[in-house]
Amino acid sequence: MSADDAGAADGPDAAAEESLPTEYDPDAVEPKWQDRWVEADTYAYDREAAVDADTAFSIDTPPPTVSGDLHMGHLYQFTLQDFVARYHRMADPAVYFPFGYDDNGIASERLTERELGIRHQNFTRREFQEKCREVCRDYEDAFTDDVQSLAVSVDWDNTYKTISPSVRRVSQLSFIDLYEQGREYRQRAPTIWCPDCETAISQVEQEDKHKSTLFNDIAFDLVETGDGPAHDGATFTISTTRPELLPACVAVFVHPDDEDNQDLVGGTAEVPIFGQEVPIIADERVDQETGSGIVMSCTFGDQTDIEWYQAHDLPLRIAIDESGTMTDVAGDYQGLTTEEAREAIIEDLDETGALVESRDHQHTVQVHERCEVEVEYLVTEQWYVEMLDKTDEYLDAGEGMEWYPEKMFTRYQHWIEGLEWDWCISRQRDSGIPIPVWYCEDCGETVMADKADLPVDPLADDPPVDACPECGGSELRPEEDVFDTWATSSLTPLINAGWDWDAEEEEFTMERPELYQFDLRPQGHDIISFWLFHTVVKCYEHTGEVPFESVMINGMVLDENREAMSKSKGNVIPPSEVTENFPVDAARFWAAGTSIGDDFPYKEGDLEAGERLLQKLWNASRLIDQLTPAEGAISEPAEADLAAVDRWMLAELDATVASLTEKFEDYEFSKARNELRSFFWNTFCDDYLEIAKQRLDEGGDPGTEYALVTAHRTFLKLFAPFLPHVTEELWQRLYADDAEDSEDLDSVHTEDWPETLGYEADLEAGETAMEVIAALRRYKTDSGLALNADLDHVSVYGHVAGFEDAVAEAMHVGELEILDEAPEVTTEVTGVDLDYSLVGPEYGSEVGDIDAAIEAGEFEEVDGKLQVAGVELDAEMFEIEEARTYSGQGEMIETESAILVVG
Repeated sequence: MSADDAGAADGPDAAAEESLPTEYDPDAVEPKWQDRWVEADTYAYDREAAVDADTAFSIDTPPPTVSGDLHMGHLYQFTLQDFVARYHRMADPAVYFPFGYDDNGIASERLTERELGIRHQNFTRREFQEKCREVCRDYEDAFTDDVQSLAVSVDWDNTYKTISPSVRRVSQLSFIDLYEQGREYRQRAPTIWCPDCETAISQVEQEDKHKSTLFNDIAFDLVETGDGPAHDGATFTISTTRPELLPACVAVFVHPDDEDNQDLVGGTAEVPIFGQEVPIIADERVDQETGSGIVMSCTFGDQTDIEWYQAHDLPLRIAIDESGTMTDVAGDYQGLTTEEAREAIIEDLDETGALVESRDHQHTVQVHERCEVEVEYLVTEQWYVEMLDKTDEYLDAGEGMEWYPEKMFTRYQHWIEGLEWDWCISRQRDSGIPIPVWYCEDCGETVMADKADLPVDPLADDPPVDACPECGGSELRPEEDVFDTWATSSLTPLINAGWDWDAEEEEFTMERPELYQFDLRPQGHDIISFWLFHTVVKCYEHTGEVPFESVMINGMVLDENREAMSKSKGNVIPPSEVTENFPVDAARFWAAGTSIGDDFPYKEGDLEAGERLLQKLWNASRLIDQLTPAEGAISEPAEADLAAVDRWMLAELDATVASLTEKFEDYEFSKARNELRSFFWNTFCDDYLEIAKQRLDEGGDPGTEYALVTAHRTFLKLFAPFLPHVTEELWQRLYADDAEDSEDLDSVHTEDWPETLGYEADLEAGETAMEVIAALRRYKTDSGLALNADLDHVSVYGHVAGFEDAVAEAMHVGELEILDEAPEVTTEVTGVDLDYSLVGPEYGSEVGDIDAAIEAGEFEEVDGKLQVAGVELDAEMFEIEEARTYSGQGEMIETESAILVVG
């Protein structure tokens, strides 16, 4: 009888007294335990244990942006984090596993505007912030329920919101500390600007977008060359996708190596339609391969324009305002959007004869990742964190952390090496943490808030002084801008550690110093440049050390066509849709199926496999419960009293525990899952459990009972991080010390992680013996024999030393003979299996001749290659087919490691 048939236990009494139902019911079990764990504080951070042990495994979880509903990426990422938390909660004295909500910034604003059908410009800051809070509260409540429904073992007593007073204080303290260190500055300068969100953004908030547009060749009138006045009618061509920037044109550039156009350098040109005369300058940053090789510089179209503006002290012409509307510099086009102005200017260029050609063009533009609107470059006054002077230090800091997988460090490195801007942290929005600053109207002096007063809102709170400390002026103007959301979420290690200013000691302290440095930062590879890098910068500047020991980077969930899931594509799958059709534990089994760091498609195959595993575990548990007495009646026998097969199972279990522990430590969840499933399903259930049942059915054996229960308890613990619901249900029914509804829950998830027990056995011999038993079981089934039918004689060639009695007993073999030499077997080549996907393209019309020669037996394998029909096929193109024939008495059976002869 197999473990899958556990319901058919022998005898009416066994069926009547069984404690486990025949079928596992996840619909009833899963929500029951989700609620019970919260009620019992099963996952609460045990700070006393952490302090006593002088350590806690601390996880700096990413606070998800409150901007919409959960998707499969959330399920995958949260579940990976939970594997870590559940394992370490069993393996370490204490685990700190918090949960945060990133509910300040542009994402929350846009959610509120979308939900309520409003625009933030139509309200005061205080009014709009309250509306944001209301919308975010509803989403956060739903988020909490969704996360809990996925069995993520969060400590719900350690949650935070990035807009809460305590976090606002930390964020403003960070700002003041960096300012006092000289790491921040305020400057009026070219800024990356989103005209849709109407705010400055940082370099990291841009992403590439492929776009169709027109590439326009435009004739500029040449006024002077480098040698003097130009000839009448002399022109040159500029190629651009953005003719709306013509009113902002301040110079024309030519590459120093461009011999054809060197005569232009030192001259001037007139911008068509708008008429301003601009200098022609040589500069190596000109891309000679694009367009005509002559480039106009506008203030501003891209980063190169900014570099030219600064390097050549060019004038400033602002033709586009903060809303993406043309200014008075654009003359007749004032008030048009950039796209409207582009169309109108192209038409007017054509009418005046200045448009040489317009042609379709595909190119990549920079857009704001939040709204996918093309960014502009405007001169505005913003706050910056200085970074470019310390990129080497930040790179060294990243090298000081362990990366899982290691290859993800390259993304961090490439981001730092590609930095072109300091970090702009000010935003012109309403929903955010206020920058705690006032400015003197008379002299412009910056007045910082007092640390003791934080958090403050300069628009609502009084400044810390009555007069400017620099000039004595009485008018102090409050800062209206707020922080970039990443300026706050980059502080999560410090937020969780309770970082604060101690006024008496005049130093920064941590309320929970045992957490810092955090053991792990888990996150997606898509926010390495956003969250991880900025967290390293902030924490490094505040504490002088990196914030994490290790970083675990997960990949993205794709659709079945390996495309990224997005609402616009209509391919987003919400977790609720999955968990309506499959148990949550099955979804968690799916989440463990891919190596961390790799993107992978969503497929239901792993969900179905997970569901089958749950029932297999349940069935095996029922059978073990029926075969063994109550746990208290089982004691560990002397090792000498253990049968060889029982000792072998316990030794195999030790090897699996050691292997899985190493894999969990290295975040190799996919390997751990697959190894555990294979060992449980194939080795334990299909091999050992069948033998144990037979032995116990034929008479009690304390050693087998002990091995069964020990293995079963261990399996429940090993599976617990992956399958928390079914393992808890089985643990409570079979092993828990307290009643399920008692105030204290004796949970499997707070048990100690299994340790090796020190059993030794010849694992290879035991595995070969299991092969022999399985082969004889198949032989009996195929021959129509009962599994307990006697076999008079079986010969075995293979390493089964020490397990002869186990094989004979399990398969009712009268005489088991161990052969020193393999039985005499004749091997005959019967054909050749061709790989036509390789042979066809290589040999084409000759394939028919090759097939005919093989059919006639006219071929020969020489040095690993096949000589046939006048050609020679490489080894990967074919496989020789062979038949092995035994001519002696009895029936031969071959396994991977043994040869058997029955009879």
